[in-house]
Amino acid sequence: MIAFAWPWVFLCLPLPLLVRFLVPPAALAQEAALRVPALGRFDLGAAPTSAAARRHWSGWLALLAWILLVSAAARPVWYGQPIALNRSGRDLMLAVDLSGSMSTQDFTFKGHPIARLAAVKAIAGDFIRRRVGDRIGLILFGTHAYVQAPLSFDRKTVDALLQESAIGLAGQQTAIGDAIGLAIKELRRHPRDNKVLVLLTDGGNDAGNVGPMTAARLAAREGLTIYTIGIGARSMMVPGFFGMQQVDPSQDLDQQTLRAIARITHGRYFRATDTAKLNQIYRILDRLQPVDRQKETFRPQRSLFFWPLALALLLAMSLVWFEARTA
Repeated sequence: MIAFAWPWVFLCLPLPLLVRFLVPPAALAQEAALRVPALGRFDLGAAPTSAAARRHWSGWLALLAWILLVSAAARPVWYGQPIALNRSGRDLMLAVDLSGSMSTQDFTFKGHPIARLAAVKAIAGDFIRRRVGDRIGLILFGTHAYVQAPLSFDRKTVDALLQESAIGLAGQQTAIGDAIGLAIKELRRHPRDNKVLVLLTDGGNDAGNVGPMTAARLAAREGLTIYTIGIGARSMMVPGFFGMQQVDPSQDLDQQTLRAIARITHGRYFRATDTAKLNQIYRILDRLQPVDRQKETFRPQRSLFFWPLALALLLAMSLVWFEARTA
């Protein structure tokens, strides 16, 4: 359907008539433009008729141009069919560790060894794309924490920003408490009933201004549920002085703190030792029940003002050309 955004503009339609009847006409010059001694050679019958016809058609064209101009000013808009929007009402922040240890290649993906961050990108990217209806935000943290993507329904952009992240971008250490505090600050700007933080790290808190337990207790008071994921394999083979030897690449992972953070905020702690387990964890998070909210609809709209405006300008140019030709 077509509607006008500013229909009150049509009140200006009678403006030319008001100007014609209320404003006195301009005084005509009394001096003749051309003095001739006789009128014998002039056809005095055809000229008035031709001039009257020109004024008649010019008046109608000017009136039509004025109507089109007012119609354009009223902003005609075409509205499409209503489209239902899938909005669950959940605000979900994803906090990803970019410390130096995330470069450890103890994960495999499609048969090839990859770094922990690369595994997170591969699995978390698919998780983000599946969160239809949630507002997703991205926090990257290392020695410092910062918001890479604010809460948005644009999952494609959030995924792209995650894929562009790099090891050491936020420093080489791990500030878990600052990441939680920043998530609280970001989610506080968008009050919702269901607020979730998914925090992925492979170490313990060794940087930042806020302790992780202090941040967890503050998150609990704010109604923020935190799901913590510990990244890193339990064992891997590395070359040593006496050949290949087995080591624990996750010895710096502070599982006790991550479990406490999840317990205080009524979340859960997960241990991701490989890509299959990480994918399974995201599948579990996928089954979180959203808060029921009233359905929202969206009607696409397209502005049409340029059509009557173009026609009005075309008629105005035609009038100018016609008057110049017949002058």
